[in-house]
Order: sequence, then C-alpha cells, then structure tokens
Amino acid sequence: MVDGPLPKGSASTCERGAIDKAFSLLAAFGREANAGVGVSELARRAELSKSTAFRVLAVLERNGVVCRQGLQYRIGSQLYELGYQALVGEYQWLQNALTPYLAQLFELTHETVHLAVLRGPDVVYLNKLYGHRHFPAPSRIGGVVPAYCTAIGKAMLAHDPQGIEETLARGLVRWTSKTLASSDDLERALEFARLEGMAVDDEESRQGLHCLAVPVFNAQRSVVAAFSVAGAAGKIDPGVHGRALRRVGYEASRALATRRTEPRPLDAV
Repeated sequence: MVDGPLPKGSASTCERGAIDKAFSLLAAFGREANAGVGVSELARRAELSKSTAFRVLAVLERNGVVCRQGLQYRIGSQLYELGYQALVGEYQWLQNALTPYLAQLFELTHETVHLAVLRGPDVVYLNKLYGHRHFPAPSRIGGVVPAYCTAIGKAMLAHDPQGIEETLARGLVRWTSKTLASSDDLERALEFARLEGMAVDDEESRQGLHCLAVPVFNAQRSVVAAFSVAGAAGKIDPGVHGRALRRVGYEASRALATRRTEPRPLDAV
C-alpha cells in the first residue's frame, strides 16, 4: 500500500476525472432526459470538449446508462433501474401497502393511474398502471418531476408548508404555456386542492394531458402519498373520475390509519 497522495497522472487520478466527466454529462441532460440531447449541446453544458463528451458517452452507452437514437442521447434504462432500486428500499412498504388501491383505481377508471410520494419540492413515482387510452406523460416508476406542475404533486404540496417553501425557493419554470408561473398562481391552485380535496393538472406538465389527484393520509392526518388519474384533455371527467379518486383515497387513508405498526416513521416519507 502506498502512503501519501498519489502521483499526478496516476490511474486513480485519471479514473476520478472520468467519473467527474460522466456525472457532468448526466447532469447536463436536465429535463430533456427523455426528449434527447445532441452531443454538442451536452458537451457545452458539461463544459467538455466534443471529443471528450463523445468518448465518455460511448462508455455510458455500453453500460446502459445512456442510449442513443440517431444523433440524440437519452438517459438509459440502467440508470432508471438503479434509481428505482434505491427508492424501493426506502418506500417499499408504502408501495406494497398502496399498490392494491392503485389497482382498484385502475379498475374503476381504466385510465393511466399513478402512486407517488413527495420529496421536498419533487414528486417521486412509486408505481404506474397504463390505461386503455394511454396518453404520453412525463412520469415513470422511479422518476422525479417538480411537484408544482403535476396534479399528484399539488395534492401533496397543499398539505406541506416546507415543500411549498422549497418549491418557491427553487422557482417555477414553465413546462407548457399553462404551467403555473407565479407564487399567487400556485397558492390559488393549492387552496383549491385543500377545499376540494382534489388537485388538477390542466395541461401544465405536458400539452394535451389532464390529471386529477387526491392525497393519502396516515393516522396523524399527515399526507404520505397521493394517487392520480391521467389522460388526454377532455377525456378525464372531474365528476366520474373524481368520485373514483376520492373513494380510493379515502379507503387507502383509512387502511393506513388502522396500521398497528409502521416499518419507518411516516414523517420521513
């Protein structure tokens, strides 16, 4: 074993440099992880030369961390799988407890349904069942999306002052022309969610997508998760789908409230 710092240019120094470059490129995808980004743009964002970016991306592609379609790169399935496995350990009991209710919601609506938790200002999706009339949505199991532009996120943010504070501190960025863009807009949407017991996404996360969502409470009346129904604008009925959501949200909350023990503190979820 060698004591003291490694000599400049050693294998470990080069390896650390390569890892730093790889993380810089992955971070450079930003919100276009699914849409695709060209190597020149990724290199610019990561402050790397195009040749270096191309070489590192080739290594990431071989390992399934990114994938290439034509001239565009996207985040690969291996990275999503790693992220999902990390989440399973933390939220598995909640996923197991609430997935039967997600299945019930699907049977009542036959639309795409989601189960998610709130992590600071973001939504983390724990499960998703695709509906018969699937409409593209910026959600995937293990994926993370800002809460303020989703119904499922607003359903939870409405009862989480700290989450609201973190959301406003980070700023509201438009995903579509209808995305909430001011603190006043957000507060009105959250007040609506509190009064109605249901939050709405009216093409705020993706053009043409409409969602409804309800929170799930524990015995202490703290919000620990939420369900949503999503579909093409004009196909999601606040009356019909809203009743199904409220029914399933109520039954899931009642089930959690009667649990004798909890594998981990719900406040940490």
